[in-house]
Amino acid sequence: MSTLPTRHRPSGLAFALTSALAFGGSGVFARPLLDAGMDPLHVTWLRVAGAALILLPVALRHWRLVLRRPLLLLAYGLFPMAGVQALYFAAIARIPVGIALLLEFLGPVLVLLWVRVVRRNRVSPAAVIGVVLAVAGLGLLLEVWAGMRLDAIGVGLALGAAAAQAAFFLLGDAMGEDTDPLAVIAFGALIAGVVLGLMARPWTLPWQLLGTPLPLGSLTLPGWALASWLALVCTAIAYFLGVSAIKRLSPQVAGGVAYLEVVTAIVLAWILLGEALNTMQLLGAVVIVTGAFIAQTAVPTAPTDTATGDLEPGSATSAPQEDPQRPHTLRR
Repeated sequence: MSTLPTRHRPSGLAFALTSALAFGGSGVFARPLLDAGMDPLHVTWLRVAGAALILLPVALRHWRLVLRRPLLLLAYGLFPMAGVQALYFAAIARIPVGIALLLEFLGPVLVLLWVRVVRRNRVSPAAVIGVVLAVAGLGLLLEVWAGMRLDAIGVGLALGAAAAQAAFFLLGDAMGEDTDPLAVIAFGALIAGVVLGLMARPWTLPWQLLGTPLPLGSLTLPGWALASWLALVCTAIAYFLGVSAIKRLSPQVAGGVAYLEVVTAIVLAWILLGEALNTMQLLGAVVIVTGAFIAQTAVPTAPTDTATGDLEPGSATSAPQEDPQRPHTLRR
């Protein structure tokens, strides 16, 4: 039973909703830059580097974390911050935004497969149902009976983003209770900014596009405004509100609300980019989200083995507790 004060729950839901809406707009606001000819790596670097500058005060405040958890910070920089975002933006350059995000949301399913195949842990019947639903929804989304109409490379990139997201979920279990999730995200952004900078070579970036008016639906916005929105709203604010939501809600509740990110992306892509899903793809979207949500809630967050040899002295009477501050639901 949650011990959070009732007064925290309305604000927690508000934070979770706003975070999901902010995350959901990332692909839509990146699309005009990509369509104008900017490389996906350049767009990703602009987003991550901008967020790193915004979150720099958080990193400076927690500088000792570099000495205590260097490998954890490196992993967060490589997988959720650099990997997920770079692969997702590369995918939406080839396939519709909503479909790419739906494929990325298969991350929890990949976590379950890792738990079952690699760790050889048993999974619950609900987890199996979630995987089956997600795979069935994937078939509907890709319309496999019609011979795979989507760009195969784009689909592969989106599935790569799902794998990087799965690593994010698994890394959440390595974060201790004394570790501030927002500090991990801040250092992750800094590390990702450096890594992506080496790959993207910012000096080759078409900087003139940042001063060029670019179409976004019926709107026309300068490139710098789109890049600033990606860094500030879709990254820094989205992560901050997501962490704040998890501190006020259980990860399960926050995770459920976070699935509005998919709805946001699909609706915005339809309104602003004219990317509409057909009936079968919409059905597949519903089935994927349902299966992924079931899979996420079925992922174990703490060891269940309570054998005496695995317990600290005096701990036999208390079961492992889930850390409510772990950012299990933050995706990009």
